[in-house]
Amino acid sequence: MGSFVVEGGHKLSGIIRPQGAKNEALEVISAVLLTDEEVVISNVPEILDVKNLIILLEGMGVKVNRLDKGVYSFRADNVDTEYIASADFVAKCAQLRGSVMVVGPLLARFGRAYFPKPGGDKIGRRRVDTHILGMMNLGAIQDYDSAKKAFFLHVPQGDHLKGCYMLLDEASVTGTANILMASVLAEGETTIYNAACEPYVQQLSRMLVAMGANIEGIGSNMLKIKGVSKLGGTTHKILPDMIEVGSFIGMAALNQSSITIKDVSYENLGIIPEAFRRLGVQLEQRGDDIFVPEQESYVIESFLDGSIMTLADAPWPGLTPDLLSVMLVVATQCKGSVLIHQKMFESRLFFVDKLIDMGAQIILCDPHRAVVIGHDHNYRLRSGKMSSPDIRAGIALLIAAMSAKGTSVISNIDQIDRGYEDIDLRLNALGARITRQ
Repeated sequence: MGSFVVEGGHKLSGIIRPQGAKNEALEVISAVLLTDEEVVISNVPEILDVKNLIILLEGMGVKVNRLDKGVYSFRADNVDTEYIASADFVAKCAQLRGSVMVVGPLLARFGRAYFPKPGGDKIGRRRVDTHILGMMNLGAIQDYDSAKKAFFLHVPQGDHLKGCYMLLDEASVTGTANILMASVLAEGETTIYNAACEPYVQQLSRMLVAMGANIEGIGSNMLKIKGVSKLGGTTHKILPDMIEVGSFIGMAALNQSSITIKDVSYENLGIIPEAFRRLGVQLEQRGDDIFVPEQESYVIESFLDGSIMTLADAPWPGLTPDLLSVMLVVATQCKGSVLIHQKMFESRLFFVDKLIDMGAQIILCDPHRAVVIGHDHNYRLRSGKMSSPDIRAGIALLIAAMSAKGTSVISNIDQIDRGYEDIDLRLNALGARITRQ
């Protein structure tokens, strides 16, 4: 396991561009399994999770060519149907969270797919019920294979998935994407109500339409899909990663620095810029760029009735849960108090004990809520030794270490590398002092 040695207290300046969106990449790369024609995808983030998904596809027999940095061609014209039913394949899927996204395409095109409990961040329960119930609504039969420790979804031989109306029990982003990919090749019409409408799902929908799918309601919480018999190839460009954009805003604020974040696809950031403004960060939109000015103090807003500001995650267009860890760290040096309410995952706030050890004033109320009392930069965080528990907590700890007094060591940085490409090199170009060991 590698580690970052971070010398804190250095101001940042300059220009940085966000990578392609990790969550979108996992969806659209999985969608190449729906056709035997070539699909070319650009702005692919070359991070650990995406690389592992590409390796998984190659093991299935998908032809993958890296045409340029971040540009890949895929052709799934000779998928090894025996291998995708093997214990080795199922075991590899269990180690990769993004592998859940291949289930819908495999079931739609080949009539069977294994669904092991996926790996990934240890941030609490991550239910897969929405995925499996959605496939069963389309006519898949679900069994449990105790030998492979996985659910086995299959369509009766000679039959096909059949469209239907379904109301999802939760607006799951990955669940919606998985069911959407399964339904584009199903017979008849499928209606997915309470569908997630995040930009990632919109992007996947547009890519599928370019491949020949018939999808209505893109961007809404009701998708109507008329199944087609075959999809073709296409080209697709992945959006900039909104989580990385938010992470860079947080880094600039915590370090009282001025940076420009280029080509952010501002219209797809939703409430993220406004959420940082509530913490007192006076960022500016300049075309499709964001300029974060240097400020002496960041004053947390109160609600109109004077009550404590609350930042909580919510389905799109609400605030993404992936940024709450970063916003919590930023708040430790703002002026005022804020309640951070992480509704989705009950273990994601447990990393705050490391921030408390660094001198942050945080009260962990319960697994989902924490009150942060900001230091207003009058008291710098202390350096320390810490371990990254998940992708988002990892980047939050890195941000904290960059502002701390002294030198910090962050271990288990594979977790950070899963979501952020060459983050040490890119931040060092802004003035940070991060050494990889």
